[in-house]
Amino acid sequence: MSDTAVNLTSKKDWASDQEVRWCPGCGDYGILQAVQQLMPELGIMPEKTVFISGIGCSSRFPYYMNTYGMHSIHGRAPAIATGLAVARPDLDVWVITGDGDGLSIGGNHLIHALRRNVNLKILLFNNRIYGLTKGQYSPTSPVGKVTKSTPFGSIDSPFNPLSVALGAEASFVARTHDLDRKHMMETFRAAHDHHGTAFVEIYQNCNVFNDGQFNDITKRSVRDEMMIDLVHGEPILFGAERQRGVMMGSDGFLRIVEVADVGLDAILVHDRYHSFPSLAFALARLNTDDHSPTPFGVFREVDRPEYTSAVANQVAAASESKGPGDLADLLRSNGTWHVN
Repeated sequence: MSDTAVNLTSKKDWASDQEVRWCPGCGDYGILQAVQQLMPELGIMPEKTVFISGIGCSSRFPYYMNTYGMHSIHGRAPAIATGLAVARPDLDVWVITGDGDGLSIGGNHLIHALRRNVNLKILLFNNRIYGLTKGQYSPTSPVGKVTKSTPFGSIDSPFNPLSVALGAEASFVARTHDLDRKHMMETFRAAHDHHGTAFVEIYQNCNVFNDGQFNDITKRSVRDEMMIDLVHGEPILFGAERQRGVMMGSDGFLRIVEVADVGLDAILVHDRYHSFPSLAFALARLNTDDHSPTPFGVFREVDRPEYTSAVANQVAAASESKGPGDLADLLRSNGTWHVN
């Protein structure tokens, strides 16, 4: 919207009358505030907006939005949201999920929503722990993580959510974090404007069961040196004086380098619209742990056929060629059997 545009709604119109019930200090509060503040700027209406969640702390989100919504089944939010998006393409459909809900029991539903490119906006809150069930390790917990379910440390290799999304050919992939409302709003706005499945990973602090997991990256005092801001068409630079950057070597691997050592011309220019996901995938794998520089922003945004529109076109074509369907003919279209 332009600076002179008049919002059709206010933040108050998007907040429900339900008491927000997360642990004091939880990162979910910041995400909720960012979403509620953004909605009026999108020029959409609450009665045309739906939030669907699965199970987990993040999945309480629909209660706090004054929209239509559903607190659904563990991991099944993408499947339910797909059905709604196909039946009602006029709605803005958002999926709220977590690292456990979306990548464990819901992993199958998530990847198929991404590959189909359904017109959904998926926000995955990643705190690398199961918070609602009181501190078990999750699919994104690092190796060695000691929790109630891994008292000797996790031996599972964790998922990289962005790698999963890119591997499923997601048409929009981004990352933000719960301590920067402006960055969240910019990222969510871009996700909303994308036609197709938009996947956003949000680094979110669980101050009860996994406090400070991302402190070495997202705390204000270290952001300049640890957060790599991806801006389309610009060299990938970071640091208090933008003295460091990302370079692609002759072997195709990305490396963090000192600009003074290689020259500005050697620094990789970010291309979020690149047709192949390989560059975005390499950027998603750039950080090896939670103590090394980490990219944030939109990694990939491409146009692909959108599932909801394709289904509608197929139904319309079938109706034109065959006329109105007949349920009785369908039921009797193949061989029938009598069972005694």
